[in-house]
Order: sequence, then C-alpha cells, then structure tokens
Amino acid sequence: MKLGKKLLSLGIIASLVVGVTACSTPKAEDKKTSEVVTLTFARGKDANGSTTKLIEAFENTHPNIKVKFKEMPADSGQNHDQLVTMLSSKSSEIDVIDLDVIWPAEFGQAGYLQPLDRYIQSDSIPMDKYVQGNVEAGNVNGQQYAMPRFIDAGLLFYRTDLVKNPPKTWDELIAQSKQLKGQGGTQFGYLMQAKQYEGLVCNFIEFAGSYGGRILDAKGNVVVNSPETIKGLKKMMEIAQLDVVPKNISTFTEVESHTSFIQGQSPFIRNWPYQYALAEDKAQSKIVGKVGVAPLPAGDQGSAAALGGWMAGINKYSKHKKEAWEFLKFITGPEGQKISAQYGSTPTYLPTFDDKAVQDSNPLYANKNFIEGISKAIPRPVSPVYPAISDAMQIELAKAIGGQQTAEVTVKNIETKLNAILKK
Repeated sequence: MKLGKKLLSLGIIASLVVGVTACSTPKAEDKKTSEVVTLTFARGKDANGSTTKLIEAFENTHPNIKVKFKEMPADSGQNHDQLVTMLSSKSSEIDVIDLDVIWPAEFGQAGYLQPLDRYIQSDSIPMDKYVQGNVEAGNVNGQQYAMPRFIDAGLLFYRTDLVKNPPKTWDELIAQSKQLKGQGGTQFGYLMQAKQYEGLVCNFIEFAGSYGGRILDAKGNVVVNSPETIKGLKKMMEIAQLDVVPKNISTFTEVESHTSFIQGQSPFIRNWPYQYALAEDKAQSKIVGKVGVAPLPAGDQGSAAALGGWMAGINKYSKHKKEAWEFLKFITGPEGQKISAQYGSTPTYLPTFDDKAVQDSNPLYANKNFIEGISKAIPRPVSPVYPAISDAMQIELAKAIGGQQTAEVTVKNIETKLNAILKK
C-alpha cells in the first residue's frame, strides 16, 4: 500500500512538472504565429488611394501580417519589363503582384508565378462567382496562376436623348446609325477604335467572338481561320467602311473616339467602362445626363466583349507564400472587391454588384445592362507570346479595315503568322 501510494505521488508530481514545462515553453507553431511577417505588394501607380485602403483593411484583420506597397511604373510596358527583370533573377523582393490580364500566360509559363489551385480548393473559393473571362485569363494549361482583381470590358454607350432602344445586333446598330447620323447635332453614327494598335485587336475579338470565332483554342492551337471568324471580320469591315463612322476612323484610338462622343458627335460608341464617368463630367462633356450603356451588339452567337483589366498573383520565389495567399485572397475576395469598387475599379466578383454601398458609389454598378455587358467578356489569346501575336494581327487587320485585302485573306495571313510565332 505504501509503495503504491508513493508511486502515485511520484506520478502526480511528474505530470505536474511536465505540465508546467509545457505551459512555459511555446510550441513551434505558436511561436511562428506570433511573429510579424512583412509582405511587399507590387502594382502600378495608386492614383485613387484604393491600395492604401485595401492594406489598412487587411492589416486590421491580420495583425501578424504587414504589407508594404511597392509602386510600379504607371506605364504598363515599363511595369512589365521591371517585373520580368526581378522575377527572371528569382528575386523574392515582392510577394504579391498585380498583373495585366495579358500577362499571366507569359509569367505562369516562365515559372514566375505560384500555382494557386491548392489554395483555392483548400479555402473553397467560389470561382464560378467571378466573371469567367477573367478566371480564364489567369488559367494556363489547366492551372490557375492569377486571381481576378478588376475588369475592363468593351461596352456600347449611347445617347439616351436620341436612342429609344439600344440595338441588340450589329445589323440593328448599322440601321440605327444610318438613321440617327446628323440628328441632335451629331456628325457620325458610330465610333470605334480602328487604328493599328491593341484597340483594333480588341474590336476584332469582339466582332469575331459574337459570331463564334476565336483566335486560339483552350490548348493554345491557332483556330482563327474559321467561317465564324471570317463572318465577324466581314461585319467589322462593313461598319468601318460605312459613312456612319469618321472617314479617318483608322486613326482613332480611345482618346479620339471618346472625345468625339462627349462632344455630342455620335449617338453610339464602343468603349471601356471609363467612358461613362467621362460623359458625366460637366467640365468637359456636352452630353451629361444623356448617356446609357448596353452590351455590345450580338452576332449569330450572341454578344462578346474584349476583356481588359488586372489580375493578381503570388511570386513563385516569395518566402512567405502562405501569408501572400491570405492577402491575395483578401484583395480579390468580397471585402477587397468592395473597397476597390468604391474607388472606381469595376469588380470581377459578381456578388459585389448587389452591395448598396457599391451601387451608391457608381450608378453603373446597379445597371443590369452594364453587368450583363462585362459578364460577356472574353479574354484575348492566352499565350506567353501575346505581344507578338497582337502585333501580327494588328498589321493584317489594318489592311482589312483599309480595304486592301479581303476577310478571307486577312484571316489566312493571321493564321500563317501565328503558327510561325507559336512554333518558335
């Protein structure tokens, strides 16, 4: 009995000692979570202060993660080149990166970006609630390398004092443009971007897409030479060569077209979402309070809008990938998208448009036609050599717009050039 009691007492004392020791020595994971990690977020110039607000909101809910903002050049090309220089040297200087929608394919294939699939699956991110064109732009060879941040998409803007019902099809647009040209002080019937530059490619993608045409398929194969693409290009050429557009339409970029529209010179314009705020600016617009928005007209396969905007991803060489995912998830999730939307960036997470505070910040966000229009967005060819693809297309499309070659020849030439580019 005495021996039993003695052993019991020793056992109790031993367990107490172990307990005290366990309480006084932090576990490895406890120590880790108490450390403050500093991330670096690289994006272009923060013109409206939204980045500061995003970081503040994130840090308030993640006290162990601090975020430093690295402002990149406002010029997209310079921004791209600086990022490539850093990432090609395997630098861990930055953790989370803002990416133009045409960059994920290049950066993902080069090994600069961390694949996000396991994070998305682990946290059950509802990817089906984002604009699908944006999701596709960040998916390379079946892997998701970037999350959607905010979107630009081609839309049809029109004069509500002249247009009762916006056209549903390209043929209806042609008819209304002819009818309305000259009314209400207008000089033209329709405005678009047809100069030999990226905007011409975007317009082409929209026309081709509305008839079911595509440039590349999901596997990166060239599929531009199809009856659908040819039909879309023919419609684009028809409109660009009508007298409802300016005679010098081949010199028009966004600047020339939006300037003409806000001066009241046309009942219709194809442009990006920024057009609305510009048209409502009393300091420079003659059509304030007279602007509506609708999806671009449809072809045989419905409406299609060229996708623009920005994504965000994680540097493959980041030393803090787990924390970087938490920040990326925040800025592309419900709260981050709401903050960005209130500062003028059109969200890609569709439930954001139902938020009253978001709707109050911009009446477009409550406009069903606007939401439908951006939801029709399709990505430009997802390829690591997109700049070369775009340059080749611009040259051929400019010849088509200028009446120098047929749609069939144009599409065949694009096919030949793209195959050569992709085989290099």
